[in-house]
Amino acid sequence: MGESVELPSRLAILPFRNKVLLPGAIIRIRCTSPSSVKLVEQELWQREEKGLIGILPVRDSAATATSGTATSSGAGVESAERGLKNQPGISDTHKHDSKNQQEVIHWHNRGVAARALHLSRGVEKPSGRVTYIVVLEGLCRFNVQELSTRGTYYTARITSLDMTKAEMELIEQDQEFIALSRQFKATAMELISILEQKQKTGGRTKVLLETVPVHKLADIFVASFEISFEEQLSMLDSVDVKVRLSKASELVDRHLQSIRVAEKITQKVEGQLSKSQKEFLLRQQMKAIKEELGDNDDEEDDLVALERKMQGAGMPASIWKHAVRELRRLKKMQPQQPGYNSSRVYLELLADLPWENASQELELDLKAAKERLDADHYGLLKVKQRIIEYLAVRKLKPDARGPVLCFVGPPGVGKTSLASSIAAALGRKFIRISLGGVKDEADIRGHRRTYIGSMPGRLIDGLKRVGVRNPVMLLDEIDKTGSDVRGDPASALLEVLDPEQNKAFNDHYLNVPFDLSKVIFVATANRTQPIPPPLLDRMEVIELPGYTPEEKLKIAIRHLIPRVLDQHGLSSDFLQIPEAMVKLVIQRYTREAGVRNLERNLSALARAAAVKVAEQEHVVPFAKDVQRLSSPLLDGKLAESAEVEMEVIPMGVNNHDISNEFRVSSPMVVDEPMLEKVLGPPRYDDRETAERVANPGVSVGLVWTQFGGEVQFVEATAMVGKGDLHLTGQLGDVIKESAQIALTWVRARATELKLAISEETNLLEGRDIHIHFPAGAVPKDGPSAGVTLVTSLVSLFSKRRVRADTAMTGEMTLRGMVLPVGGVKDKVLAAHRYGIKRVILPERNLKDLVEIPATVLSSLEIILAKRMEDVLDQAFEGGCPWRQHSKL
Repeated sequence: MGESVELPSRLAILPFRNKVLLPGAIIRIRCTSPSSVKLVEQELWQREEKGLIGILPVRDSAATATSGTATSSGAGVESAERGLKNQPGISDTHKHDSKNQQEVIHWHNRGVAARALHLSRGVEKPSGRVTYIVVLEGLCRFNVQELSTRGTYYTARITSLDMTKAEMELIEQDQEFIALSRQFKATAMELISILEQKQKTGGRTKVLLETVPVHKLADIFVASFEISFEEQLSMLDSVDVKVRLSKASELVDRHLQSIRVAEKITQKVEGQLSKSQKEFLLRQQMKAIKEELGDNDDEEDDLVALERKMQGAGMPASIWKHAVRELRRLKKMQPQQPGYNSSRVYLELLADLPWENASQELELDLKAAKERLDADHYGLLKVKQRIIEYLAVRKLKPDARGPVLCFVGPPGVGKTSLASSIAAALGRKFIRISLGGVKDEADIRGHRRTYIGSMPGRLIDGLKRVGVRNPVMLLDEIDKTGSDVRGDPASALLEVLDPEQNKAFNDHYLNVPFDLSKVIFVATANRTQPIPPPLLDRMEVIELPGYTPEEKLKIAIRHLIPRVLDQHGLSSDFLQIPEAMVKLVIQRYTREAGVRNLERNLSALARAAAVKVAEQEHVVPFAKDVQRLSSPLLDGKLAESAEVEMEVIPMGVNNHDISNEFRVSSPMVVDEPMLEKVLGPPRYDDRETAERVANPGVSVGLVWTQFGGEVQFVEATAMVGKGDLHLTGQLGDVIKESAQIALTWVRARATELKLAISEETNLLEGRDIHIHFPAGAVPKDGPSAGVTLVTSLVSLFSKRRVRADTAMTGEMTLRGMVLPVGGVKDKVLAAHRYGIKRVILPERNLKDLVEIPATVLSSLEIILAKRMEDVLDQAFEGGCPWRQHSKL
């Protein structure tokens, strides 16, 4: 380190912005911009250990440029050149574009020559961009005479500022220099001793004081301190070794004083801790003495602490009287008595409940709330608009009694996450209470304390856990509650969700009123039918329909894939799922209304990739060792350049293994063969509908289930018999009646529809009719299959096939009128998922089409029918030529 370096007359220049590299210091940088990569490629990589470059500080015109900013390869360098013209002793002959006047960067006229101790070369995937990791060591100062360009980077004509051997020998005889050297070494030795004592390290650093010349030690020590950019420049400009030693001594002494102050504070804190430990030891000894004497009053101490806790709970006056009476009773009891523990647990509950403690609500920002909803949930425009309206009312009147929102929709559409978004927008705590499978009223109201093992209800217990009186409480799966001999939980919820009653909610265990009016209740359900009407009347139902394939694709790209990769410890560097493959997963493997099955399939792909990554034993690092690091100096810090993109890489013990931190691995890209290998053969086929309606007697209907809309096929066939009607497929009473009505209507119009020669002809003479609804394990009921049943029977008797691209829904009367049905949005979305192009709906359902996304409507032909004849006219290819006007 003490050897002199012979510099060439011209060096390639790598600019450092707001950062200085001093001689003897070591830094590690990452170069990614084209100009810096070209410089490292030509000046260091190709020349190996012979390569030298110049490090030149640059700074903004602003006096306080923030560390970490980086300019682009264009504007930053040109503005830096303009700054050069104001520096003494430097000329610039290059012309540059004057339009870039936004930021002026000044080049310093002195720099440091540096050599590469280590080089690592890498290639980023998938862009293929080349990057370099360079470990540089500062060698000596130089002065810039002229700056010019060589291709994409800069070079400079320089002169060395290092003293010759003769000059150094002469100055070493100077008495002032000797005095400064002794002062610096004494201060440095004291600093090293303190650091080694704190870190319990060996004396490797002390060896530097004996082997390295003192004027170089000054640079090495200062480079390890956190000092300002101006102080770094001042140290760089200290060509005179006496001035350099003086400044270094001042900085070392300042660092030493800061360490002493920190030690003083630490000793003071440790003294306080020692006092606390002493008190603890004495208390333990006192406890042991009392145990020997049989005078243990721990229980009394605990009761005092419990009473203090109750006093700080902020109970209302009437409840405080009740609690004091219970505490007085507890003090008279012995711990061995049967009711002691139950009374104590009850008082602890009273002390833990948030009687006054409430979340400090944020000032509602509707724009921020809307942005959060848009970021967390794709689509659901109507639902998000209703939430924004709710928040707007809360902003104008914070104490308003808002409605209880009930999100109803299929599984996996985001009901629970919407409730958490409301809590985040309000700045309140969020708690979820699952009501699925709850059959005991005590789960809501709590058990009376007379029972063994009694406990408070879920609401009071939830408030105790959340610790505030005004959380957002989610009542999840409110439609899954049951009832038996132990009571009806849904009836108990009537008091909870009624703003006029929940101000004094009475939990059986608590046995004192608790105010629930500050709690914001949000409920979720898959369907509204199981919810009792009085309970449903207390809530505002907001329906969340299923997602379209296009919405599922956006959700997968924005939310599901990043979350799945993160959950499996992967990134896009290991697994890439193209948009086309996501579409195939949606079309061939998932047809549910929500996105849970889609997420499961994406997780299966991620697990397959995780196995490949975990089994990978070898990587191919692009590294080229130039010289192995051997310096015991402090860790290098980030160097920032006007055109070099850099990031901090921790300097560890194994500095020679830097390249192992930059491994290049080819990402796994999902394709069709991988889909079938991981997920199996496709579960759904777009040709399913065409294949199933290939024979007469089959029609396509649309039904609604608690999991969203579904496509339902109806099959009819005739056989020799006595005119009976057979129905199969686990059907309910309503759908059986619809089948009977459909058969009656077809028989009454057999002649008009040209299914019989004369009115006296009996269609069922000598044959039975069997109607079957496939998926026999699934219960089916409802009136909306009326038009589908008629179409199936007409197709059977006329021996004509129904159009494969057409699905229908609607209730029919005995006179042939088509009546409106519910769940139109879910049914149309189901038809869209199945690839159906035409949907026949009752004319009176026209109003429901406004809720369907425009992208879905544009891909479907919606046909409105007023009478059954209109349905038949559209259900068959070429219309229904045998249709005549009905006489009824």
